[in-house]
Amino acid sequence: MSNSVVENIGDIRNDFDSFQKLINFYHRNKDNVFRNIELKLNWFSANNCSVLGALLSILQDNLNAIQIDAGLANNILEKNGFLSFFGHNIRFDNFDTTISYKILTPHDERFFNSYIFNELLCKECLPQLSEPLKKKIAEAIYEIFINAKMHSGTKKIFTCGQHFPAKKKIDFMITDLGVGIRESINNRFQSEINAIDAIKWAVINEHTIKQGVSGGIGLAILQEFIAKNKGELQIISNNGYWKLDESGIYTRTFEKEFPGTIINISVRTDDTSSYVLADEENVDNIF
Repeated sequence: MSNSVVENIGDIRNDFDSFQKLINFYHRNKDNVFRNIELKLNWFSANNCSVLGALLSILQDNLNAIQIDAGLANNILEKNGFLSFFGHNIRFDNFDTTISYKILTPHDERFFNSYIFNELLCKECLPQLSEPLKKKIAEAIYEIFINAKMHSGTKKIFTCGQHFPAKKKIDFMITDLGVGIRESINNRFQSEINAIDAIKWAVINEHTIKQGVSGGIGLAILQEFIAKNKGELQIISNNGYWKLDESGIYTRTFEKEFPGTIINISVRTDDTSSYVLADEENVDNIF
């Protein structure tokens, strides 16, 4: 039997089928030991480096080597730093469209907070947000990081993003390799709900599994902003897929489970509205 595996996972975008491809790739290779994988990419939505990097971090424990032929995506994956983990140089991003690929530990809260401001919320392509609202959105994303730290048991958190000027959107993704939302809720409340119902529970304002403290507002705030912006919010956890876009909420079940949780935030950059908090001057949209 050959000691090398060639994997061409096809086009990876920000949709259910692409996440299914990545999950299938993981399950095909998770039991391979002492092999080399040559991974071929076609069109690759760069924010998904968050997911692919997380999965490869698991597979690397058993494999001899991982080589990546990024094809058309090579340029952007060198710019965001992803390919530097696989022997490539980092290329300067002349157009400032990338949000760097980072592998963080649960103890990197302070760095993560500055990363959100410096690489995501500073992008000039974003809709006009008041400074207090930027802080509130940063807190909401920070809460996702803290939830991964406190409840999932993950040892690493993977983040990445990308501005797509032609598609008039910016995507930012956070992935952890913890127990998932379903297990976190079931362990806390001694329940037996499925992955989709667990996600539905988690996105409701003030729902939290923290004991003795308030919380659970992060995903609710992001939902409200994304709904007004007509963007998209995706949550993948275990075998559950949940998406909010301008047509409403959509759910599906994957064939196999993702070993953790993915949250992707997609903001429309052609939104000309101005956004503020409710206690600020009233303009187009308030929170």
